[in-house]
Amino acid sequence: MSKVIAVFGAGTGLGVSVARRFGREGFRVALVARRKDRLDTLVEVLAGEGIEAVAFSADLSKPAEVPALVEAIRDRFGRIDVVAYGPISGDQGFTPAAKLDAATLEGLTPLLLFTPVEVVQAVLPEWTERGEGAFLLAQGYSAAQPMPHLSGLGPVMSATRNYLYSLNAELADTGIYVGALTIASLIARSEVSAAAQAAFESADGPHFPVVDPDDLAEHYWNMYTKRDRVEQFHPESLTPQATA
Repeated sequence: MSKVIAVFGAGTGLGVSVARRFGREGFRVALVARRKDRLDTLVEVLAGEGIEAVAFSADLSKPAEVPALVEAIRDRFGRIDVVAYGPISGDQGFTPAAKLDAATLEGLTPLLLFTPVEVVQAVLPEWTERGEGAFLLAQGYSAAQPMPHLSGLGPVMSATRNYLYSLNAELADTGIYVGALTIASLIARSEVSAAAQAAFESADGPHFPVVDPDDLAEHYWNMYTKRDRVEQFHPESLTPQATA
């Protein structure tokens, strides 16, 4: 039975590029996002490239629904081997730290922290039994490097980053890999790039380059196959230490 990757937060940018990259290696693909019509379009695109993909409509800001969602994917495909989690959308934006309040953080936390934790819990028994699996998460650069006027997302993503580092170490000898792709770029063909660029400009923030999501998907594939790092930065030279 061929392997399966579940792409949580599948869209026209990184999500479909990851599906395509793994699909070229023989993976079947579960595409997960809110809008069924958009997912169906991506399924058709991938089918035209010879990649088997199925759409699963779900609201990933509701962590309580994760077990049933994962079970539905497993019922359809028989297994899940890799999870790629990265559901940032235009609904999530930056907030200056001086204006950040508990309500804003509360609104961001389910999607960016609670749901990925629940996804791990839902797939971990299968992976532990099989002795193999991989959880890959995409996050913005502010998870690793705080930036003035561009808070909100960063504090929540940094908590998830902390969790992933611990999880990677705990599972290192089990055959299960956990890794984070930390992106300091705007993603071409992504629906949220324009909104992110506007936020950076209004805050007089960093001027990030634009990256082809196919290049980011290649990072994911290398992380999955090599399993030699907890975190991959893009651009690779841009580390928190280099810009602090």
